[in-house]
Parts: sequence; C-alpha cells; structure tokens
Amino acid sequence: MPLVALHIAVDHPAFPGHFPGRPLAPGVLLLQLAQRAVEAELATTVRGLSAVKFLSPALPGQPLDVAFSAGPGGVRFEIRSGTRQIATGTFALAQGDSP
Repeated sequence: MPLVALHIAVDHPAFPGHFPGRPLAPGVLLLQLAQRAVEAELATTVRGLSAVKFLSPALPGQPLDVAFSAGPGGVRFEIRSGTRQIATGTFALAQGDSP
C-alpha cells in the first residue's frame, strides 16, 4: 500500500476561519490533498468520491500521510497522523482509467 506525505502549511488560510480558537483542517482540504496524491502516484484521474468517513481532527502542524490501494471498486484510502486515523474512504476513477 503506497504511503504519501501530505503537507498543509501551519498558516494555511483555511485555519483562521475553521474554527476560530480551535483550528482544524477542513475535510475538503484533506480530500483534495489525498486526491492529488493518488492521481500523481497512480497516473490516473479521480472522478468522484464513493465514500468518506472523518474519524478525528487534523490540527495545524500535525504530520499527515495518505495510504491507499487500488482495486476494481476504486481507490481505497486512509489519511493518518502517525497511527491515528483521520479519514477513510474510496475514490472512484474516471471511466477507462484502471489502477
């Protein structure tokens, strides 16, 4: 299962508004980073999100990575900070693309 580091700058513009006093990485930002990593590593195009579950918050400065595996149902991924799961899900691939 490939593992790719995800980087979010501590001063990312999403943090001040999400949420004031207790900043968290927005889920859409985490998904975008995971999508880009999967597309780059597999030389494929993600066409959608079949499933996603957010399990714990990603805080500014935390090291993050995404592990993923491709199969006939799409690309299953897991975003982690160390051993703690942040999010899991499945990306659907564009028609004609195969893992």
